[in-house]
Amino acid sequence: MDRLIKIETVSDIPEVYLHKPIGNLLEYHNLNKPFASYQSAQLLIGMCMDNRKHLNIPDNFAFIIRSGGANLRYSEFKVSFAISVGRAQQIALIGHNHCGMVNLESQKDTFVEGMVSRAGWTKEQAEEQFMNYAPMFEIGNEIDFTLSETVRLRKKYPKIKIAPMMYLVEDNRLYLIKE
Repeated sequence: MDRLIKIETVSDIPEVYLHKPIGNLLEYHNLNKPFASYQSAQLLIGMCMDNRKHLNIPDNFAFIIRSGGANLRYSEFKVSFAISVGRAQQIALIGHNHCGMVNLESQKDTFVEGMVSRAGWTKEQAEEQFMNYAPMFEIGNEIDFTLSETVRLRKKYPKIKIAPMMYLVEDNRLYLIKE
């Protein structure tokens, strides 16, 4: 975790983010900054669908797209919509540790058994879905994936500031990822 930048005071926030939506996100979540009132979203947050993560942010502050592993590859129209129509100024891409999208192959049996017992699928249907989709959603290492997704999104949206972050489930804090 030496690739993470702790945000414990306002002075820990890099100047490029300070007094901007990404800096405000860090202040709201980590530093308990009093909530301002927002009429429209300032930020797009891309984060994992994991239920262990909850952000401390004011109402109307951000659009949030939740997708396994914070993988926005299959949500690009939503990203474009948030930027163009929603007028989001910046993007915070938030990965997290202990992500279920890492090493998906190790969860194949649990996935198949769960779809058979909980969803009423046949074993063959469950195996087929797993084999078709697991390679698309496998992220490898959480930090490396978040950085690569940040680079990909920066190329696609060159005028939008994008910050790669990690959420640690042990302390419920946001960290910037060193680039």
